[in-house]
Amino acid sequence: MPEIYIDADGCSVKDEVYKVAERYQMKVWVVANKWQKTPNLEIIESVVVSNSFDAADDWIAEHVQPNDIVITSDIPLADRCIKSQAKVLGPKGREFTEDSIGNAMAARELNSHLRDMGVISGGPKPMQQKDKSRFLSKLDEVVNAVLRG
Repeated sequence: MPEIYIDADGCSVKDEVYKVAERYQMKVWVVANKWQKTPNLEIIESVVVSNSFDAADDWIAEHVQPNDIVITSDIPLADRCIKSQAKVLGPKGREFTEDSIGNAMAARELNSHLRDMGVISGGPKPMQQKDKSRFLSKLDEVVNAVLRG
């Protein structure tokens, strides 16, 4: 049975993941640098990693298997998981695939460079309810696809 991994530090859709996972009885790994409050369900397991840079990303990348589902907004982690043949969703419902990850990596580098130069500032737009709805719909679609094989 595929499992779900949440890159939990700063993840705004954990509750949505828990609902979908409970419906399908899928194991959820909540991976973070500090303890995260989770529902008291057997299918949900918290993993607290060290505070070292990318410790949560490394743990997820080392444990994810083909057809597992990873929830992250971290583009390099998404790339690593795709290389392990996992399905990867961003918190706003964007699915990262082999076809799209190259563009996402390039955009990340460009934006980083532009921020360093002072051309742009700030981060992504705040999460809205329509983003959570889009995420829920896409997560349900991906779960059904992996369960069908």
